[in-house]
Amino acid sequence: MSALDKRLEDLMVMPPAQLRSAWRDTFKSPAPDIGPDLLRRGIANRLQERVHGSLTSATKREVERLRKRVERTGKAGHMHAISLKVGTRLVRSWNGKSYHVLVCDDGFEFEGRHYASLSHIAREITGAHWSGPRFFGLKKRSGYKPKALANG
Repeated sequence: MSALDKRLEDLMVMPPAQLRSAWRDTFKSPAPDIGPDLLRRGIANRLQERVHGSLTSATKREVERLRKRVERTGKAGHMHAISLKVGTRLVRSWNGKSYHVLVCDDGFEFEGRHYASLSHIAREITGAHWSGPRFFGLKKRSGYKPKALANG
């Protein structure tokens, strides 16, 4: 059993007073006024982040965007985000020229410049407003229904 596994196991049986102390040790601040289950989860998350790393900045931004939407509207809405691995290279031909975009942790790189969205890059290439994911072939038009594949 790893040291992390042992600490996570210990959290499960800690009484509330001991959890509050563990919170202070972990976060270097007083524990918030929340129940033991949330204290355990918060401490466990931080311990795991220290060993395995935290969320990417892109994921943190998406969580924050959804949090604000929930605050504003009461619901997160539909998830239309396209998940691309860092290091993926998108290639698109347009008017006889090939364009390459590199997926970065915090956006995209195109011709040596950083962009927050694919739509900005699509506009740069075409001079017109495009949905970036659609321009790069990652998303079809809404209402698009693929043809059924023929069997045999």
